[in-house]
Amino acid sequence: MVKDLFERIQNNKGPLGKWASQAEGYFVFPKLEGELGPRMQFGGKDILNWSLNDYLGLANHPEVRQADTDAAIQYGAAYPMGARMMSGQTKYHEQLEQELAAFVMKESAYLLNFGYQGMVSIIDALVTKNDVIVYDVDAHACIIDGVRLHMGKRFTYRHNDVESMEKNLQRATKLAEENGGGILFITEGVFGMRGQQGKLKEIVAMKQKYNFRLLVDDAHGFGTLGKTGAGAGEEQGVQDDIDVYFSTFAKSMANIGAFVAADKDIIDYLKYNMRSQMFAKSLPMIQTIGSLKRLELLRNHPELKDKLWENVNALQSGLRSRNFNIGDTNTCVTPVYLEGSVPEAMIMVNDLRENYSIFLSIVIYPVIPKGIILLRMIPTTSHSLSDIDETLVAFEAIREKLENGTYKEIASKTTVDLDA
Repeated sequence: MVKDLFERIQNNKGPLGKWASQAEGYFVFPKLEGELGPRMQFGGKDILNWSLNDYLGLANHPEVRQADTDAAIQYGAAYPMGARMMSGQTKYHEQLEQELAAFVMKESAYLLNFGYQGMVSIIDALVTKNDVIVYDVDAHACIIDGVRLHMGKRFTYRHNDVESMEKNLQRATKLAEENGGGILFITEGVFGMRGQQGKLKEIVAMKQKYNFRLLVDDAHGFGTLGKTGAGAGEEQGVQDDIDVYFSTFAKSMANIGAFVAADKDIIDYLKYNMRSQMFAKSLPMIQTIGSLKRLELLRNHPELKDKLWENVNALQSGLRSRNFNIGDTNTCVTPVYLEGSVPEAMIMVNDLRENYSIFLSIVIYPVIPKGIILLRMIPTTSHSLSDIDETLVAFEAIREKLENGTYKEIASKTTVDLDA
């Protein structure tokens, strides 16, 4: 008997979906209102926001707002209509690609409508069934989903573990030789959950021993790392050795879209073989012209990145001096690790939002191991030192409540269905 396709869906909501009835609208899918920035509104209250990826504060920069407005007035939201290959090409798309390529020190670049679908499609286009992929076990979901499309072999290595990288490169080399294929090595410039830089320098060093090509997802590194802001590769002195460089506009550029950069022959190949771009509408003019302005500001105003790092250093040093565990982050991403259950985490976040007016992202099991609560903060250029001081005071207060059992006691009196 053929089962009803929806039976599984109705009976099993998934590891995160099972929390929907208790979490939606507050812990997940929250509605932030007001102008984007450190101070917004949530549930009708003013809150201090540490949950926006607007690293350089460009979302509400007056020149950016004006550029977006002017583009909307001149072109509307639909222009250009059609895919780039058919009817969606403009001089502004080409200009943005040329400027992005120059900025990240690559020969050529290609615009992508979205970062997620772009990365999935890049991986799909670069490899055949005879090729082998080696990638970090903690890679972003867009990388994992791109690898899922691969019909050949793939190996994961332990997160940022050089010994594990080499062991899997040895396995990949043997298999690629047997199949007559090549090896694609994938890592992130910055791991967005833990804040660690990928070990690009060590990976590049292994290229002398193993014949592989390196793809780097630098969504959180672009604009925040390196002397000019060109990312983790520039920060570690290996930008030239990254074969395919990818970043999104959704972080430092405060916009929609993404790009991939590499040697011209590789970009030319991707332009004609990336299905997510060949069969999708071109990036609208508002985002394209708006990104030109954002890139101009990023290039010409290093003080934006300087202020970002002033805030990052103040927040992270303040947390460390108060004995908070922020792991080994060496980027703007600021994780705070605490010990506690899922119900305790829910009560803690409610306390932070309702009584301390602080909004941030919370990560719990099954995304991270049981018994760990991860509070993830994204400092931006727009934050102030007083915002940081206010947050540090609140964090000391919630840690005390967690450690003295206050949250556990409240959770015990609250209905939280762990098997929902």
